[in-house]
Amino acid sequence: MTRVRLTPKQSRFVDEYLIDLNATQAAIRAGYSEKTARQVGAENLSKPDIASAIEARTQERSERTQINADMVLQGILHNVRRCEQGEVVRNSRGEPMMIETLDGEMAVAYRYDASNALKGYEMLGKHLKLFTDRHEHEGAETVTRIELVAAEMERMEPEEASKLYREMLKEPGKRKH
Repeated sequence: MTRVRLTPKQSRFVDEYLIDLNATQAAIRAGYSEKTARQVGAENLSKPDIASAIEARTQERSERTQINADMVLQGILHNVRRCEQGEVVRNSRGEPMMIETLDGEMAVAYRYDASNALKGYEMLGKHLKLFTDRHEHEGAETVTRIELVAAEMERMEPEEASKLYREMLKEPGKRKH
């Protein structure tokens, strides 16, 4: 891999930027003036040599740590599935708690973690760019696609919303119509 020639201050900026991905703070820590750090940080990120160095260092770190997009996506998916499984609610002795159902029967209580499941789906949806500002035009009124889907999902039970979301994640050619 060919290393890009940077000034010592630019090289330090790259090092500092990779800590928290904050260009302003990286510029300050690299020794640039606090008054101009925001502008300098933005300018540095737009310079091809610095951008190339950041990309190369990010790739090296990903290879070294074995943390990559696949690993992150698998982790999110694993946690979504765990949230959807439901968990038996237990008392202080570790015994399953019982609840009375609407028909008067007794049943084991389960906790379904809908908000965390949906957060995971949101993260996956953002990765797949499902929530970009695509517009559908109907006369003079413009409605974003995500608003339509969100409104539909709000009317559903959590399990139905999860099922719809999983269906949306499938490849376009494999969706049920």
